[in-house]
Amino acid sequence: MSDKMKVLVVGGGGREHAMAWKLKQSPRVAQMFVAPGNGGTARDADLTNIEITDVRALREWAQAQGIALTVVGPEAPLAAGVVDEFRAHGLRIFGPTKAAAQLESSKAFSKAFMKRHGIPTAAYETFSDPAQAHAYVDQVGAPIVVKADGLAAGKGVVVAMTLAEAHEAIDFMLVDNTLGVAHNEGGARVVIESFLQGEEASFIVLCDGKTVTALATSQDHKRLLDADQGPNTGGMGAYSPAPVVTPEVHRRAMEEIILPTVRGMEKDGIPYTGFLYAGLMIEPSGAVKTLEFNCRMGDPETQPILMRLQSDLAEVLLAATEGRLSDLTLQWDDRVALGVVLAAHGYPLTPRKGDAITALPADRADAVVFHAGTAMKDGQVLTSGGRVLCATALGADVATAQQRAYELVAGVRFDGMQYRRDIGYRALKP
Repeated sequence: MSDKMKVLVVGGGGREHAMAWKLKQSPRVAQMFVAPGNGGTARDADLTNIEITDVRALREWAQAQGIALTVVGPEAPLAAGVVDEFRAHGLRIFGPTKAAAQLESSKAFSKAFMKRHGIPTAAYETFSDPAQAHAYVDQVGAPIVVKADGLAAGKGVVVAMTLAEAHEAIDFMLVDNTLGVAHNEGGARVVIESFLQGEEASFIVLCDGKTVTALATSQDHKRLLDADQGPNTGGMGAYSPAPVVTPEVHRRAMEEIILPTVRGMEKDGIPYTGFLYAGLMIEPSGAVKTLEFNCRMGDPETQPILMRLQSDLAEVLLAATEGRLSDLTLQWDDRVALGVVLAAHGYPLTPRKGDAITALPADRADAVVFHAGTAMKDGQVLTSGGRVLCATALGADVATAQQRAYELVAGVRFDGMQYRRDIGYRALKP
C-alpha cells in the first residue's frame, strides 16, 4: 500500500461528518469520500460526496476507485451486510459483519445474547402479539421500557412512566408502526423490560476481533427538553469526558460488559470487529447494567469524542483492520468537548425539512458546527432531517466548553430551530 490512500466514510449524518473531518487531517489520507454525505460534507473542499447507498454498487465503486480503507458510520448499511460485501471482494473495511450487527439490529437477539453470556441488563420479555404485550404491561405496571425489535433510527425506545404511555408505545410498534421501525424476519416484535434507575453514560470501544480499546467516555442527552423532560430523541447533545464514568465504573464496564460481549461473540462463532457502543445505566449502588448495544459510534457522542482524539484516526482504523489494536495507545486532548444538537421544527415526531440555514459560523480547529440533517441545493444549505447540526467546541472545563458551544449556536439561523440550553448540566452539578 502506498503511503497516501483514498478513504471512504459510509453514511450521511453528524457522526459521519465528524469522522470525515477527523480522517482528512491524517497525512496518510490523499482523498476523502463520504457516501452519501450531507450539506456539510458538500461544503468542504477536502471532502467529496458520493451519491451511492446501495451496498453492491458502493462496493463496485470502491473497487474501481481503489479505496484503501472504508469505515461505516450508521447502523442500516451494517445490518444490510456492507462489511460482508466489501470483505468478500478483498476490500479493507472497519465495522461488524451483518451477523455481528444483530447486537443492534435485533433487540431480541441482543437481550438473549446477554442472558446467555451473563452480561448484566434489565429483566425482559419479548412479544409479537399485541394482546399479550398489553396484558404483560398491566400485570407488571409502570414505569416500564418498551423497545421495538428492529432498527428505528434511535427512536425505537419508549420509557413509559405510566401504563397509558406503555400501551400507546405497544400500539405504535406492533399495530401502527408509527415510528417506522425496520422489522426483522418474523415481523414486528417488542422487547419489554424493567425500568432501571440511575445515570446513563455512553461507553464506546474499538474492537479488532480480539483486542478492545476504549474511546474517551461521553454522556448523551436523550430527552428533547431541558432538565431531561419531553420525549426521547436520537440525542440532543453530548460531552466528553463524562465524570459519571469513574475509574471504577470504567473497570466494571470493561470487565462485566465489554470483554464478556467480545468473548461471547467469538464463542458464538461471530467474531466482533468495529465500534461497539454500550449504553450503560450506572445505578446508585455503583452497579453497571447494559441498556443497549449499538454497533457503531454514537451520534452525537462522536462529535465531542473525535474533537478530543489526538491520535491519527486513519492509522488507528488501519491497525484495527489488521488486528493490531494492541500495538496502539490512543492520545486524548485533556480539555472537555461539548456538542449541542440543533434540531428541526417538529422533531422528533414530525420534523420539518427544507428550511434554509441562513447563518453558519466559520469552523475553527477547536470549534466546529458538524452537519447531520442538511443538504445542498443550488448553493444553499437546507435542513433535510430531524437533527440538523451539532455545534461542538473544546474548553478547559465543562463550563468553558459549554459556553463556547453555545456561542457557536448563537451564530446559526434557520426557521423552527430547537435546542436544549443545558447540555452538560449533569457534569456541572456542585
